[in-house]
Amino acid sequence: MLAGFTDLLSDAGGRGAAVGSFTAYNLETASAVLQAAEKRGVGVMLLVSEQAFRSPGGPALVAALTAVAERVRPPCCVQLDHAGDLELMSAALDAGVGALMADGSRLPFADNLALVQSACELAASHGAAVEAELGRIEGDEEIAGAVRRGALTDPSEATELVERTGASCLAVSIGNAHGRYSERPALDWPRLEAVVAAVPVALSLHGASGIPDEDLARAAMRGIRKVNINTELRERYFDVLAAETADLREGARLLALSQALASALEEVVAAKIAVLEAR
Repeated sequence: MLAGFTDLLSDAGGRGAAVGSFTAYNLETASAVLQAAEKRGVGVMLLVSEQAFRSPGGPALVAALTAVAERVRPPCCVQLDHAGDLELMSAALDAGVGALMADGSRLPFADNLALVQSACELAASHGAAVEAELGRIEGDEEIAGAVRRGALTDPSEATELVERTGASCLAVSIGNAHGRYSERPALDWPRLEAVVAAVPVALSLHGASGIPDEDLARAAMRGIRKVNINTELRERYFDVLAAETADLREGARLLALSQALASALEEVVAAKIAVLEAR
């Protein structure tokens, strides 16, 4: 069923857990996420990347994801991820997303604040919520390459951004990055504790593909309430294509390929949910 963004975060906080948030480029991925969530009995989020929504089929993808989420038992919110264009955010809200990720992290602080304020005004008119980002998280959402450490989140700026914008969630930079890590990331735990103490809303961790499971569990226990997963899903997708396509090409067994992809992706999602729910 469709659920509110802040409701999912609040429920996770009550369990001392984090909501698994998974980028979905198609219904195979969305179905895998929702099946894993149903088996575990927890809510999840389906993320639509800015690039995916900009594509010709972007609004239809949002409609498809919201439709499938409505028809299953796990609570689910569909969110536009990492957007910096207000017109695009407005179009995504019209298409049916329940939350925006307004990413002004590469802008000067004042411009980031202004972007998030405008996004919150847009979202409020649709009954939706906004996630902001402070501190630069390096890497490319669409490329699983090596990444480097970005600028880290300043707790005092985080407090000001949230209080002046009304954002419901804040993505933090504590040594995490998008894509695959070139070496094990060293997360700044004291910084996370300082931001948790300073900010009255839920915090999210992006670039979780490649962060060790013990660190993800520790992050949830220390106050992270939302964790984004993208790269590991895409990598497993291509692994299955490489392993199965040759055998299934004879007879053009497309349904069998789709089922193999969904099953493999469900394994990835289930493993991440188990880590984020560990208590």
